[in-house]
Amino acid sequence: MRVTLPGGWWDDGGRLHRAAELGVLTGRDEEALTGVAAAATPRAVTEVLARCLHRLGDLQPVPPAVVRELLVGDREWLLLQLRRATFGDLVRGDLMCPWPSCGKRVTLEFSAGDVPVRTAPDPRPWYELPLPGSSVVRFRLPTGGDAEELGPLAVRDPGSAATLLLARCIGRIGEVADPGPEVVADLPADDRWRIESEMERLAPAVDREVDTPCPECGRTFTVTFDIHQYVFGELRTNVSTLYREVHQLASHYHWSEAEIMGMPRDRRETYLDVLAGELERLNDGA
Repeated sequence: MRVTLPGGWWDDGGRLHRAAELGVLTGRDEEALTGVAAAATPRAVTEVLARCLHRLGDLQPVPPAVVRELLVGDREWLLLQLRRATFGDLVRGDLMCPWPSCGKRVTLEFSAGDVPVRTAPDPRPWYELPLPGSSVVRFRLPTGGDAEELGPLAVRDPGSAATLLLARCIGRIGEVADPGPEVVADLPADDRWRIESEMERLAPAVDREVDTPCPECGRTFTVTFDIHQYVFGELRTNVSTLYREVHQLASHYHWSEAEIMGMPRDRRETYLDVLAGELERLNDGA
């Protein structure tokens, strides 16, 4: 799958790379990712993408260190494309209507290809933003490496994690280079809001909000589509059927385990559908 990143990766030579090639997960990948799928952490995202991101600009293969340098929005978008390639476009889930007078079960369905994605309006490795008082802040956008480092803290103490993230992304405030968490924490609330708002405006992003109508009460509510939890939840759930698929295909086609585990999910499902149809035909003729 050839894709174009909504943000892009800057190499050491100052070149922006947005063209990429993304492969699908094979059975062997699904088996290897069983452990990380249970966590759905930024490190798990790195491991999945490092297996499937075959090319990025002129870089081939793409090492995990570069996958960590990708912008957070690019990583989410790549994860969504990988999900489309591996499991298809249809996203389906069951939830409860949040209206107290209803509370009925609702089935949510939409196409992953229709999820809105915001492209970075002005890709740069570093940005500058004037602040009141004539000082200028120099900053970059958050990456997967930032998310990996701060992930555990974000669960325990979101406020401290947000301050550390901003400190990691700010290269200079006025004449102060690499200001550090203490300086960032002392920024006026308005200045900090300006920086964070500008970072959000400039970063590529996948829209996580999905408007869902309730067929029971007719009212619409908004659901947050957690890409990490959904994709890794599918990996965790579907890998339980992997060995049964291998057994069934090996029993009838006499392929080796290595051959079957090297297939992507859609190829395995195609052969299983053919096999089911052939078995049904034979049973009808018996």
